[in-house]
Amino acid sequence: MQAAIYPGTFDPLTLGHLDVIERASRIFDRLIVAVGVNASKKPLFSTEERMAMVREVVKDMANVEVDSFSGLLVDYCRNKHVYALIRGLRAFSDFEYEFQMALTNRKLAPEVETIFLMPKETHSYLSSSMVRRIAEMGGNIENFVPPPVRRALERQVRA
Repeated sequence: MQAAIYPGTFDPLTLGHLDVIERASRIFDRLIVAVGVNASKKPLFSTEERMAMVREVVKDMANVEVDSFSGLLVDYCRNKHVYALIRGLRAFSDFEYEFQMALTNRKLAPEVETIFLMPKETHSYLSSSMVRRIAEMGGNIENFVPPPVRRALERQVRA
């Protein structure tokens, strides 16, 4: 069985993330969407809330599961016995950062391969931080996130 891990903060999950999940789930028999816990970041949503949103959005994708991780991603890969990482690339600026991460991961765990997927061009400009800012300012985020995420974001920014 060919499996892959798609890691990210997903704060919140965007349509760009969803596009990558859908495409990766067609390539691999099993896809783990791994919600990262990073103590240096202050996410808008808790890890549990982010996992719940992703689960709701992928509930009809039988080969996709949702988990969380902290620490080194390559250690998580080894613990799961999954050696393919999916990373999304939106723009050239993403490539530079992702390239450094892929090379570092390769040095730490040569058995782990990084596979880059580009979202559809209609989603290539999207970022979670941009969506959060729009929502915080009362803007319409309908075209940027799946409906369950939109509802959660609207509730969160009103709170």
